[in-house]
Amino acid sequence: MASHYEAPIRRPLVTGEKSYHDVTIDVARPVEGKANKAWWIVFSIALVAFLWGIGCIIYTVSTGIGVWGLNKTVNWAWDITNFVWWVGIGHAGTLISAVLLLFRQKWRMAINRSAEAMTIFSVVQAGLFPIIHMGRPWLAYWVLPIPNQFGSLWVNFNSPLLWDVFAISTYLSVSLVFWWTGLLPDFAMLRDRAVRPFQKKIYALVSFGWSGRAKDWQRFEEVSLVLAGLATPLVLSVHTIVSFDFATSVIPGWHTTIFPPYFVAGAVFSGFAMVNTLLIIMRKVCNLEDYITVQHIELMNIVIMITGSIVGVAYITELFIAWYSGVEFEQYAFLNRATGPYWWAYWAMMSCNVFSPQFMWFKKLRTSIMFSFFISIVVNIGMWFERFVIIVTSLHRDYLPSSWSMFSPTFVDIGIFIGTIGFFFVLFLLYSRTFPVIAQAEVKTILKSSGERYKNIRERGDSLAGTGADVRTSKPVEFKSTAIIADKPKALPSNDEEKLNSLFEGIGKFDPATQTADDLKIVNGIGPKMEEVLNSIGIYTFLQVSKMTKKEYDLLDSITGSFPGRAERDDWSGQAKNLLNN
Repeated sequence: MASHYEAPIRRPLVTGEKSYHDVTIDVARPVEGKANKAWWIVFSIALVAFLWGIGCIIYTVSTGIGVWGLNKTVNWAWDITNFVWWVGIGHAGTLISAVLLLFRQKWRMAINRSAEAMTIFSVVQAGLFPIIHMGRPWLAYWVLPIPNQFGSLWVNFNSPLLWDVFAISTYLSVSLVFWWTGLLPDFAMLRDRAVRPFQKKIYALVSFGWSGRAKDWQRFEEVSLVLAGLATPLVLSVHTIVSFDFATSVIPGWHTTIFPPYFVAGAVFSGFAMVNTLLIIMRKVCNLEDYITVQHIELMNIVIMITGSIVGVAYITELFIAWYSGVEFEQYAFLNRATGPYWWAYWAMMSCNVFSPQFMWFKKLRTSIMFSFFISIVVNIGMWFERFVIIVTSLHRDYLPSSWSMFSPTFVDIGIFIGTIGFFFVLFLLYSRTFPVIAQAEVKTILKSSGERYKNIRERGDSLAGTGADVRTSKPVEFKSTAIIADKPKALPSNDEEKLNSLFEGIGKFDPATQTADDLKIVNGIGPKMEEVLNSIGIYTFLQVSKMTKKEYDLLDSITGSFPGRAERDDWSGQAKNLLNN
């Protein structure tokens, strides 16, 4: 019992009376069930945006990057802004999965899977922009240090742009291995629950033969810690190297030593904001409010508040150093940002990144779901403007007033950016339908210490012995102790006639004189044989199926004796309700 002890003052991280089997059902439901209308609507919008972006990319490659809004003065603008923005968004995944794992933070368990997926998908978007920016993407291999037929043509190892190639490719590969390693027990769970042979084969393949033995778990823990140790330096190095793209130049507004820590803090800031945005949507759409709780949202808001304050200090430090340096070019660069033609972008950046996170000091606001969602979007808008301000306002007015110019994006610039947002959401929505969005194996490790059900048992002074047993998956074990198993179901009637009467009390009887039989095979999980069985015991309509609850599912399993648990797992009742509503 000592190993499962947690101070009563700590709020539960898993709310509701959740057992181990409940966790499995809740996590598997979005993958095993059918997508709802909301999912299809969002997916359709994201797909249209993605296709528009592909069209703009094809137009750019076939015509040339002259279709962008770039000019001789502002030769870096919209595309590099988007590149840095996407890399920053991917930063929170590594922080949550690696750093918080090393610090043994339990609250990461419910959010790490989606944060890691978000990291991979955002780095994919970031990687598109340098390739498109080349103008001739079929020559992209020139940036790699490989022998070539051009003699002395070789990459410049002194260039931070080349360091970016190595840093981001390392970041992507380590994040991908970390993500997949964590998914192995969850893939094995889906493999064991799969009904269709094809699904079973696919999940067996991607789970790499996971069997749940003690040796598997030992290796899983060891590999996770090693990967966390490798990934932790990446939290600092990746965005540090991205900042070197600017800091190693001599352009006023870029040539500063504060950029590395400033960029890292800003990346964590924007990354956590995007995690908040995605998880607030996902907890509602996938009915995961008991796992992604208000406490998780509050803790992420605290991280956003702290990193936002660090970014604010960096802004003030930049202004101070520009004034203190006495260099008129540096002073003008920052004065131009605040009062020049792009003043609106500068003050949008300050408002979104410095002022808005300060509302999180108030507990009532940082525990409000809608306010958190609003602030998370505002922060990401602000971080995009930060990159835009740093890049464009530093370039558009350089040392020669005769070469000063303005930048404005074309429809192709905007289309490619919207296309990457669409591509990101297409990948994330497909991920949510094929991968477990919560690390169920890791959530189960904290269930007895941080689950509301087990906290209540401890507060009553009862023993935890036997409370992990579930009548749906195993025969309950009798213990001589006084432990009370929460929500223990009542015993089923002994003979089939009593069971049928009890079943029809809940779902009602079919009247052939006034009712018409429905095609039950439309319900996922009911085939021709199962329909015959249901008809033989008197179940003919969607209305009857829609009234089934846990009690009726158990009675049906007991009467038919075939595929126990299938009706509850496939949510026949929910499917029937949808069919009746349609």
